[in-house]
Amino acid sequence: MDSNTDQFLSLAEPAEALWKAKGSKFYAYAFRVRSLDEIDKYLLQVRKQHHKARHHCYAWQLGIEHINYRVNDDGEPSNSAGQPIYGQIKAFGLTEVLIVVVRYFGGVKLGVGGLIQAYKTAASMSLEDAEIKAFPIEGHLEIQMDYPQMNDVMRLIKSRGYQIRSQELNESCKVEISVPRSKVNEALEVFEKLHLVTVKSAES
Repeated sequence: MDSNTDQFLSLAEPAEALWKAKGSKFYAYAFRVRSLDEIDKYLLQVRKQHHKARHHCYAWQLGIEHINYRVNDDGEPSNSAGQPIYGQIKAFGLTEVLIVVVRYFGGVKLGVGGLIQAYKTAASMSLEDAEIKAFPIEGHLEIQMDYPQMNDVMRLIKSRGYQIRSQELNESCKVEISVPRSKVNEALEVFEKLHLVTVKSAES
């Protein structure tokens, strides 16, 4: 990913693929994920779907400028599954991605080299079949106001197409929004012009 742009690559829709090697079947599932909760949800979904399989190996990556990732071999020899899967996430230049590869043993051992190649191939096939999309890198703003100013704030948010991340609507209200990173300063100026409204950048 190019940190000088306002975009990153991820999946537009979930994708899947199947790879067979010496009788073993490798079912690969790729998802776009934006949080650890989403990762856990999809892992549980795949494990339920393939509850008879012994190995549900995976890799995921979150973040754009500050990368967070994890790999899991789920009982396969060390570094024979999770790392090859993660290598494909990096090779395709993606983030906000989870890939799970489920293996059904076919009776013939593949050896560590064979496993590495099989998990890599299954993960790669799932991404080759996926629709990859450029998403805007977002900045986040926190807007605070009293309730009477709420309508003015919401009108601006809607007219400019900003996305609401969270909101607290009481006598004193707080709204957190997402805007394209290149538009953060512009958005700050827009809300600073409103009477009795305070706005600041928020951590993502």
